[in-house]
Amino acid sequence: MTEIPKLYKNVAAGVSINVERQIYTTSRPWEEANGFARAVRIGNLVETSLCSPAGPDGTILHPGDVYRQTQVSLAMIGEALRALGMSFEDVIKTRIYVADPTHWIESGRAHAEVFNNIRPALGWIYMSAFFHPDITVEVECTAYRAP
Repeated sequence: MTEIPKLYKNVAAGVSINVERQIYTTSRPWEEANGFARAVRIGNLVETSLCSPAGPDGTILHPGDVYRQTQVSLAMIGEALRALGMSFEDVIKTRIYVADPTHWIESGRAHAEVFNNIRPALGWIYMSAFFHPDITVEVECTAYRAP
């Protein structure tokens, strides 16, 4: 996890508070090459980037297996949440991206294994393709912890 010493001011409703911004990065090559973090926390809110089912070196894991790729993507999200002081219990929305509409079944099965008792909002987004032909699914989420 990399901490950025920037402070953001929230001036809504005339109240001024300082909120620290934290980022979490991994060794996956496209994060640094494209200038993004795996996840960002500002105050009580965390947003994750789309998580591709890839190993640390960028190798796509379990080509063609929607269920296992979803599990890998969710594991990456869990790691990012923990690094930023949150957990799956704090997730309020997940988004699952698939290129084949029938993949909602297997991706949903993996999602339920993590979230069945938590029940965040969920949206499936259908893509025309991913950046690598072996990817069948990607996942991202929003987490919030009430103060």
